[in-house]
Amino acid sequence: MNLRNISWAMGLVLLGSVAMPSLARKKKVQPVQKPAVQEDHLSPNDRQRYNYFFLEGARQQAAGNYSAAFDLFEHARKIDPKAAETYFYESLFYSQLKQDSLALAYMQKAIELDPENQTYAEQLGRYYIGSQKYDLAIDAYEDLYAKNHDNTDALRILVQLYSQNKDYKSVLKTISRLEVEEGESEQFTLSKMRVYELMNDKKAAYQELKSLVDQHPLDMQYKTMLGNWLVQHDRQKEAYKCFTDVLKEEPDNSYAQMSLYDYYNATHQEQLAGQMLDKILMSPKSDLETKVMMYRSFIQKNESEGGDSTKVIALFDKALNVAHPSADVAEMKAAYMSLKKMPADSVCRAFEKVLTIAPDNVNARMQLVQMLWNEKKYDLVSQQCKAAQEYNPEEMVFYYFGGMAYYQKDKEDEALREFRLGLAQVNAQSPADLVSDLYAVTGDILHKKGEEQEAFAAYDSCLQWKDDNVMALNNYAYYLSEKGVDLHKAESMSYKTIKAEPNNGTYLDTYAWILFMEERYADAKTYIDQALKNRDSTADNSTVLEHAGDIYYMNGMADESVDFWKKAYTGENQTEVLAWKIKNRQYITEEELKKRNASKQKSAATKKSVRKGKKTEVSHVVQVRAEGPKAPEAARPERAEAPSPGHRPGYNSNQQGAL
Repeated sequence: MNLRNISWAMGLVLLGSVAMPSLARKKKVQPVQKPAVQEDHLSPNDRQRYNYFFLEGARQQAAGNYSAAFDLFEHARKIDPKAAETYFYESLFYSQLKQDSLALAYMQKAIELDPENQTYAEQLGRYYIGSQKYDLAIDAYEDLYAKNHDNTDALRILVQLYSQNKDYKSVLKTISRLEVEEGESEQFTLSKMRVYELMNDKKAAYQELKSLVDQHPLDMQYKTMLGNWLVQHDRQKEAYKCFTDVLKEEPDNSYAQMSLYDYYNATHQEQLAGQMLDKILMSPKSDLETKVMMYRSFIQKNESEGGDSTKVIALFDKALNVAHPSADVAEMKAAYMSLKKMPADSVCRAFEKVLTIAPDNVNARMQLVQMLWNEKKYDLVSQQCKAAQEYNPEEMVFYYFGGMAYYQKDKEDEALREFRLGLAQVNAQSPADLVSDLYAVTGDILHKKGEEQEAFAAYDSCLQWKDDNVMALNNYAYYLSEKGVDLHKAESMSYKTIKAEPNNGTYLDTYAWILFMEERYADAKTYIDQALKNRDSTADNSTVLEHAGDIYYMNGMADESVDFWKKAYTGENQTEVLAWKIKNRQYITEEELKKRNASKQKSAATKKSVRKGKKTEVSHVVQVRAEGPKAPEAARPERAEAPSPGHRPGYNSNQQGAL
């Protein structure tokens, strides 16, 4: 028996699940009732032992130690086999363990020992419901109610049980018993009307609803409800009279107006239906919920008739062509146009209309910014984000999009200003993902501007907010490797990116390059091969190819390395150091090449002759050994086992992936 996985709600669990009826009230939790005081059949010592084990079992159960609780209850039961409460609690455990026969037997034993305990009897009824033994459940709840007429919740459950068995006469009798106990109410009357409907007794159903109207002559809701019932049962003239009577008393009653609109449609009076629709939508007294329902009804009807969107747009325009148009209606129009995939310019104009009416509408402006971004209209994105900052300065997303729009236009100073304005709004409730991204892009820009320490500080802040921001982890790690500092930290960060996205060529290249900088050339080759395999064929891969050449060279594969260098020598990557490597078929760092060139220039300027027999200066060019160089063991930092190679979306050249 395994009790470790019993739910934390064990103390409140029922033997079966009960779908509470619509008439049900919230029931007070009743404590387990102890049997009536009688002569104790246990010795004082055994009673003390029983009380200890039972109460300790209850304490362990409350603490969630269910296995221990069960053992303690069982020990208490063996001390006093006549204690009903131990059988009750153990039945709950057996029920959770899906041992239904034992659960039922123990519950029945608890009731046998304490037949007046209503809690036990109710749990038994719920067990029968959970087991779909509805006839037995009915007997249990009828017996429960018979013993306590104050328990009207038992009657409510009986309503559901009789309904489940389609015993509608018993349902009506039970509702009548509820009326006796709690008094008549509209809820009970409507419930009886629905039962009569199920029994196909239209006359009785009408009488129930009519009695509700007669009892509440000033409540127009019931009269409108009666009119709707009459429409459904083809009593159109009577229905029309109900609606018009209501509107005479309350001309702006939206429920009656909507019902009359449905009546006109049902009787094929399209022109009158259209007039009523206009009246509802154009009236400033119609609440938003009513208008939304009417638009939805019209759109559904329009779609069922072929979906002529021009009619829907015309209806929206009519409602908006007033002195004080509704921003909510304007937003519904824009949402409808977006859903129908209308031309982007038209949808943008619809959202602009919303903002004309309500310039602080965050949702509409966000939709507009997103659409403009997709259209690559970055100047307009900047304008909208600038306006958003005036009306919604706390919404950081607009600083992000605004900054990225400037970044797309190569306006890095303006982008940096936007990002910093956004970061100034950061507080404890700010969304971590967005704050992290703002810091990450700020770091990218600062590094590009040559402000390395500020960039690294921005990356550190980024990772404080979201330590698995893979784009920031990759870029931060790569920039550290370029400087040749904190390589162990760089490797750890880069390792997280290939764990997260093991097929990302950019991330694999970064990890391979860090291993190369750590002089772990064989490991670097493993990952650069995976980077080459997973690179984006449409992107500029010159850096990856140059890295591959460097790594292959240090693994003693000079011919292959030269091939990679030649492929890398394209576009903006036609650098002096790469040309030198191709020409000399050797690897050299950019710093060492600069030193060599500086040395040559100095020598040429002084025109000093080299004396015969002078010792030649040792070159910093790395020479390839036949077996390939190997880093000393002491230089290799400890690290976790290398993962299988993978993939990640880093910030590309135009930062498109950031959004």
